[in-house]
Amino acid sequence: MVRRPVAWVVAVVLLAEALVIGALNWFLGVVVHRQQMSLAGLDPDVMSTSSKIAGVAFGLYFALCALVALLVAIRNRAPAGFGRVVLISVAVVHGLLGAFTLSPVGWPAFVFMVVMLGLLVLLLVSYDPEDGPEQGASGGAPEAGGDPLAEGEPAGAPGAVGESHSRTDEPQDGDDEPQDSVPAQITQPLPTTL
Repeated sequence: MVRRPVAWVVAVVLLAEALVIGALNWFLGVVVHRQQMSLAGLDPDVMSTSSKIAGVAFGLYFALCALVALLVAIRNRAPAGFGRVVLISVAVVHGLLGAFTLSPVGWPAFVFMVVMLGLLVLLLVSYDPEDGPEQGASGGAPEAGGDPLAEGEPAGAPGAVGESHSRTDEPQDGDDEPQDSVPAQITQPLPTTL
């Protein structure tokens, strides 16, 4: 299946993005601080500190997304709950970044963001919600992928093990259709206006 390699690729790329985005914002914060740059009269120290905080925050966010993708790859199961929300949010972030980077950065950045968006969407939709590790339908050793509880069942045996079966076709106790023990009572609806 293509699911596990996609999850590994997404995890590695998201981790690389976390490192690059964190380092880039930290570098920009250092440059702003050393050059004493100001934008529209803002304090350079505030700009430097906010750039560093944004770098750490985005780096941790992408690292969390990489961890979720890594867990999906290791478990070979669909992300659920919080993990699914995290992967959906990072897919949206890549879509928005792809739209915003086309004009200022160029086509390579746009193509990278769109490819990452496609990989994230593929990761999210390639697993069925009920999908787990694939198992055999019945019997066999647990190492072979079979259900260990179905091991002792003979093929085609009706009913549970140890249940006595009648040799005649006469109805047994409980074979009749269930009937209510209390007769049904019919009540008239009350008027809703006074």
